[in-house]
Parts: sequence; C-alpha cells; structure tokens
Amino acid sequence: PFFPVINIVSISGGKDSAATLLLALEQNVSNLLAVFADTGNEHEITYEYVRYLEDKLGVPIIWLKADFTKEIEAKRKRLFKVIRGENVRGKWTRKRAIRALKHTHATGNPFLDLCIWKGRFPSTKARFCSTELKREVILYKLQFPLIDQGYKIISWQGVRADESPDRAKLPISDNIGDGITNFRPIHKWSAQDCFDMHFKHHVEPNPLYKQGMGRVGCMPCIHCNKAELRAIADRFPKEIDRIQYWERKVGAASRRGSATLFTSDKRGHGIKELVEWSKTTRGGKHYDLIPLTEDQSACSSV
Repeated sequence: PFFPVINIVSISGGKDSAATLLLALEQNVSNLLAVFADTGNEHEITYEYVRYLEDKLGVPIIWLKADFTKEIEAKRKRLFKVIRGENVRGKWTRKRAIRALKHTHATGNPFLDLCIWKGRFPSTKARFCSTELKREVILYKLQFPLIDQGYKIISWQGVRADESPDRAKLPISDNIGDGITNFRPIHKWSAQDCFDMHFKHHVEPNPLYKQGMGRVGCMPCIHCNKAELRAIADRFPKEIDRIQYWERKVGAASRRGSATLFTSDKRGHGIKELVEWSKTTRGGKHYDLIPLTEDQSACSSV
C-alpha cells in the first residue's frame, strides 16, 4: 500500500535547525512542515526569531508545549497520603510533605512544571528536559496522530557530529519504527556551514549569537559554559532572577528542600553564586577586571 510521506523539521531557534529547514526548502522537499517545541525556558528573542523564520520562509511552524498538570496532581495526592500518615514508600517526612504541597501547583510553564513534578532540575546525567519537553511532545502531539491518519514521517533533525561524542555516533538516517524515520542531513556540517547556509539564502541567524550565546535554546541551558553564563548575567539579568525564583520554588516542592539549576560544588550553590564564579579568572578566586570594563552592548558573536 502507498503511504504518503510528511517531512517534519524540528526547529529550536538555533542555527543548526534553521540551516536544516533551509536545506529542505533548497531541495524542494514536498509535504514540508516545521515544529517548535516551546520549553518555557527560552529567551523572548528566540520566540521572536521563530516567528521571523515562519514569515521569512513561508513554512508553517507548529508550536507545541508540554503539559504536566496530571503529573503534578498525582504528586499532590502522594503528598496528601504522607501528610495523612498513610503507608507510603519513600523518604518524605510529614513536615517536608506539608511544605512541598504548598508549592506543588501547575504554573503553565513546561520547564518549571516539569521540575516541580520531578522535585529537581535536569542534569548532565539526567537530561529529562530534552525528552519530556521536546521529543515526547512532538511524538505524541504531532507525529503519532499523523501516523494514525496513514502518513509516514521523515523527522529532519539539525544534529551535527562535532557537537559531542554521542552525536558523532548517530547515523545520518535511522528507522525507529512506528512509521518514523529520523534524518540528520547536516550531520557532517560545521557550525560555519550552518551560518553560510543562512547567508546564502539571506536569512538572519538568531540575534542571540551576536550577544555571547554559544548555543540557542534554554536560557540558560544546563550545559551552559562559564563565559556564556557571564554573558547571560551581563546582558539579560532578568533571566538570572527568574532562575533564582525557580530554584526557590522547585526546592520548596522537593523532598530535599533544595534545588539548583547547576550542580552545587566548589563553584557555588545556586544561580547567583555561579554567576559570581563566572566573573572570575581561571581557578575561580580572582575577578577578571578586563571584562568588567568592557562595553556589554558590543557584539560578541561566538
């Protein structure tokens, strides 16, 4: 039997996914859709850029968002059981459960609600953010319903080998079953190749690249490096304040009573201490006086 194919390009607002979409357009791919999974932890500039891409390229971009209302409600029921003294496995104390219950409510922000439900932030060893906020959302809200209608899906992903050893191991194409094939057409490209693709088609890259951001996506990402955290704090201090508020809220909803976006270690505990560390030179003890006098409005494209 003939199954019509739909090509779906995943858009993040970054250079790699935009270059992938441009490549699909350049190749005159038919039945083309783009999808953007809103994590709730993006900078407003990225949201504006996704809208710009849709207007500039004329490709409909479907916006999706995860919803953890049911998971949070289930957590509230577990906390009620602890408070009532019912036999519940786990390490919750009644006192901690009472405190957590006050802060365990759905906010409508996918990233924050995910962390409230989990009682922690994602980490390099537990990267549930990408899975829960992007992959699962696109699968269950877009791809599986299309498959139920009789379509085959080719999922275009802007993944490059030089980003990480794990990504280098990925194949250009793999059939994951259920009528879905993952396709990574820019796997062998460099970052410069992606920017060149933008310039070739007269498409602006995300403005955040010119403002010290090495990656575009979550603001900040758990993989954010020292220089990038410094740039975020200098240029977008409200984002740091937001993360500090989230740390308090997620910590209050957690069993441990504390939660930080970045792992607490000798660099500090909590986003504000990590920002102070990001201002220091190598070794983390001395402040770097040269950046303190630089014009932070200047372009610092990576």
